[in-house]
Amino acid sequence: HGLKGLSTRKVTHDIGYTVGTLYLVFENLDDLVTHINARTLNRLYLLLTGDEMKDLSQKECLFRLGQIYVNFAYADPHRWALIYEDHHSKDRPIPNWYKKNILQMFTVIEEVLKPLAPSHTDSEIEKGASSLWAGVHGICMLGITQKLNRVGKDYVLKLVEYLINNFLKGFAENEKY
Repeated sequence: HGLKGLSTRKVTHDIGYTVGTLYLVFENLDDLVTHINARTLNRLYLLLTGDEMKDLSQKECLFRLGQIYVNFAYADPHRWALIYEDHHSKDRPIPNWYKKNILQMFTVIEEVLKPLAPSHTDSEIEKGASSLWAGVHGICMLGITQKLNRVGKDYVLKLVEYLINNFLKGFAENEKY
């Protein structure tokens, strides 16, 4: 039921614990969600950095990263969406340890982009990785919520490939593919 349908009582009922026991481990429900999201991001990170990526060209690697992301979201849409439904605020800042989980996702993309555009600065690589991944995420979100003019994971994968192809053409203006 997503973040709105999550409650301490539901969680403790499903795992067979008492609410008090849950609060011995987690500060509150928000803290529990942050820990769940960290585990989800770690699962995704392991997929994005798996052995299958080692023998791919940089361009093939970007396409595979997009496929992994889309497949992950479609395989576990509730946990994937929970990452983006959880909102932090001034009263509830993102913990530093969790920021590292988030940043490592973008670092994967940055490392793939660097060799494709050696004349770009680190700042340009960082912006490029963030922009590209925001686009991949947006396509994935629109696909999962069926807000595209077509539905289905195959269509989403084609759009992601199209985005990556066109991004690379513009990102590395002087580079040849």
